[in-house]
Amino acid sequence: MPRRSTRDPTARARTAEAVSFADHFSGFSAAYAAFRPRYPDELFQFLAREAPARNEVWDAGTGTGQAAIGLARHFARVIATDASAQQIEHATPDPHVSYRVAPAEASGLEPASVDLVTAAQALHWFDRPRFWAEARRVLRPRGVVAVWTYTMFEIATAIDEIVRHFYSAVVGPYWPPERRITEQRYQTIEFPFSEFTAPDFVIEQHMTLDDVAGYIRTWSATRGFVERQRHDPVDPLIAELTPLWGSPQEPRLARWPVAMRVGRI
Repeated sequence: MPRRSTRDPTARARTAEAVSFADHFSGFSAAYAAFRPRYPDELFQFLAREAPARNEVWDAGTGTGQAAIGLARHFARVIATDASAQQIEHATPDPHVSYRVAPAEASGLEPASVDLVTAAQALHWFDRPRFWAEARRVLRPRGVVAVWTYTMFEIATAIDEIVRHFYSAVVGPYWPPERRITEQRYQTIEFPFSEFTAPDFVIEQHMTLDDVAGYIRTWSATRGFVERQRHDPVDPLIAELTPLWGSPQEPRLARWPVAMRVGRI
């Protein structure tokens, strides 16, 4: 039998009270699915050890399922929601993942129904007080909340300097203000749970120069630049990186440090 995910056709109806959201990704869902990095399995092993059981997880702001698929290797069932129908349509199928269109602030889940609530590279788009309240509502006793973000990727010093300049000086003015808390590694936000320390996780993934270009084009600031300036700023960036990289198809190791806040209700 082919591996298929479950997409709940009634999920939208159950979220009539859904809040509005800033949709930065729907038009680029296929690229998002193709080029966004995948989290290390050690991260999901840690969450599985800390959760009171390994039955059900809610992954809020799932996007195209990058975290949901990792969680599905360790939990019996993952309910993965996103406010964007296009993101859900492009989500990676898995028999243990049920994808639904729903905002993070109004999941439609039953009270005290999950062991773990996660938000991977998504919290900065949420109405946090409402999301925290929703997480408390759906978690079982001793349930765990884990939210994480990753910072700028690192490949080699000369390459990193050029990409950082692009990030801050070229597309920097087009970053949505919500994005600021990711640069602060979520350390400046309120976290109203009984917090404990997470290990230091790092995403490691081999990328070609074409992959780098595809990934940077998924940045909300890059798309904001294109919308305003009517041209693609990634082309000159790649031209500048090519002499340092070599063949565009040569893979190089990229590393993204992960910053996590985790706690219990």
